Amino acid sequence: MLKEFKAFIARGNVLDLAVGVIIGGAFGTIVSSLTDDLIMPLISAITGTPDFSENFIRLGSIPADFTGNPRSYEALKEAGIATLGYGAFITAFLNFLILAFAVFLIARYANRFFRGLEPEAAPTPEDVLLLREIRDSLKK
Repeated sequence: MLKEFKAFIARGNVLDLAVGVIIGGAFGTIVSSLTDDLIMPLISAITGTPDFSENFIRLGSIPADFTGNPRSYEALKEAGIATLGYGAFITAFLNFLILAFAVFLIARYANRFFRGLEPEAAPTPEDVLLLREIRDSLKK
């Protein structure tokens, strides 16, 4: 069983997958920063709210023993009060769109790059026979 596990781990696909997961996590952090630190402040400036992720609609009533900020989405969510956090959803959706677009661009350019590196197709058996006939004719 140990030999099988070692052979499984040594396969190129598993190592490629591990590298992809690590790079994907780092890339996700970059995309989150791009969205949270650059794009969402611009959208917030346009909409007039300083923190777009704090845009929400409170659906439930605030209990009498609530001590947090009633304008804070996180505080209301922690207290278990029903809220519709559309700002946080829009932020997550933008993160997804940016990440998906970046992966699309990477795949697109990788396909173009590797298309030029493909080896030429091996000759078919008919081509080999024809080449042999030509060679034999030239020898005569």
